[in-house]
Amino acid sequence: MEEKILRRLVIKPFYINEVKIESKTIINKNSLCLDASKIQLIKDQSDLISDIKLDIIKPGDYDRDINTIMDIIPISTKVLGKLGEGITHTLTGVYVMLTGVDEDGRQMHEFGSSEGDLKNQIKFGKYGTPSITDYIIHIDVTVKGGLPYERNLPLAAFKACDDFIQEIRNVLKEEDGRNATQISEYFDKIKPNATQKVVILKQIAGQGAMYDNQLFPNEPSGLDGGKSIIDIANVPMIISPNEYRDGALRAMT
Repeated sequence: MEEKILRRLVIKPFYINEVKIESKTIINKNSLCLDASKIQLIKDQSDLISDIKLDIIKPGDYDRDINTIMDIIPISTKVLGKLGEGITHTLTGVYVMLTGVDEDGRQMHEFGSSEGDLKNQIKFGKYGTPSITDYIIHIDVTVKGGLPYERNLPLAAFKACDDFIQEIRNVLKEEDGRNATQISEYFDKIKPNATQKVVILKQIAGQGAMYDNQLFPNEPSGLDGGKSIIDIANVPMIISPNEYRDGALRAMT
């Protein structure tokens, strides 16, 4: 019996070495330009958000105070197919950092906050964190004060951030794949004659306001279309290697 390929995933990265604020969101060679006016439009769509700030943090410019870090998010988008297969475009050299607080000064965290001097709050160059040569698109969300700390507050911040990232994803979808820095192919395979089977078990959080994970969003590491592990009662899920690689699991802790 021959080897069977279940899924083929192609990831095409585009390297960014400059991020700046302009009047339109575009990718021009290795430069990413962001339309800051979109932030106000996104804020006005939520009754729970009182303010959103957008800041571009250049590599090494980390001596600054921030609110608690809610997430570090890569910028990737599906060009063809669904998560785990087809073609994905992704930006390298830049990450999005979401921070949050409410009008009363309560940091958006569960069991421990990370507000303070940025240089002391991130271990750079680790899996899931920016390197010291990466740009950081900092989105700081302030939610309304005087409200009970429930899931809808951090979700409002996550959604606002994801809506802004989607503006970048929509532009990234249109990039010519032939201009990618490189092309990587990954296959989910069945090997009938293999003598060794490997299964990776990953325990993820599913409780409280911030201890949540989204599964199978529409976009890699996205929010829209995802299913909360809390809402599906923390049932065990099987995710293929390529689905995991393509951002099917979005940690929101």
